[in-house]
Amino acid sequence: MTAITLVATGPAVPRSTGRRVLPGFGLTLGYTVIYLSLVVLIPLTALVAKTLTLGWAEFWAAVMAPRVLAAFRLTFGASLLAAGVNAVAGLLVAWVLVRYRFPGKRLVDALVDLPFALPTAVAGISLAALLAGNGWVGQWLEPLGIQLAFQPAGVVIALIFIGLPFVVRTVQPVLEDAERELEEAAQCLGATRWQTFRHVIFPTILPALLTGFALAFARAVGEYGSVIFIAGNVPMVSEIVPLIIIGKLEQYDFAGATAVATVMLLASFALLLVINALQGWQRRRAGS
Repeated sequence: MTAITLVATGPAVPRSTGRRVLPGFGLTLGYTVIYLSLVVLIPLTALVAKTLTLGWAEFWAAVMAPRVLAAFRLTFGASLLAAGVNAVAGLLVAWVLVRYRFPGKRLVDALVDLPFALPTAVAGISLAALLAGNGWVGQWLEPLGIQLAFQPAGVVIALIFIGLPFVVRTVQPVLEDAERELEEAAQCLGATRWQTFRHVIFPTILPALLTGFALAFARAVGEYGSVIFIAGNVPMVSEIVPLIIIGKLEQYDFAGATAVATVMLLASFALLLVINALQGWQRRRAGS
């Protein structure tokens, strides 16, 4: 007796032949490469090519001049200090916006983004008018021997102003997604508020806080508009690297300007790698 096996088969499902909503991979990749080449790759290649026209001795002399070194120290030192202040202040602001309800909360939340929308030149003029010797704040500080405008301290204040939103907006969503149950469990086990924050909350927000710190630092390193109006631009004292580059261009020292710009470009790439590493760490911790 021969066993006959019947296989029930449903109606054949025809393959979809409709057009996709988005264009194909080849078209989008080509557009991406062309756009990035025109906007990013070609200008950066021209910058490096112009720098390569210098010999090593000329390049070293251009980037190691005392005035340029002083500008590097001020730019990176003030940026690091401002980013550190923003890491603490931004964490506090994000904490208040997430954990508390108070009148005018939406207004405060909107004001955090003001440095994003405000032109940097307007920010610099406003800070200079506020902190100058005849300004609303400077007129009270200058008789005490405290001069903020047209000094390195003014540079730090301007960089704090433009870098705060990066920390707040990076930490805020992580705080919102934090599990309150872990905090309640720690409190039930007898942990104090400080112990709960140190051992439960802070490890959760640390990657986001470091990412915000790196973003604020990177933004401050390349800042120009808000700084020149309050820095005073005194050589060897309050002169930033972007102003050095502008000065060399005005003197038709294009090779020297591109040499200094290349150093800033390398620093930007290093910061970009650090930021990407921190964001990857944050995603891995969020996934675990």
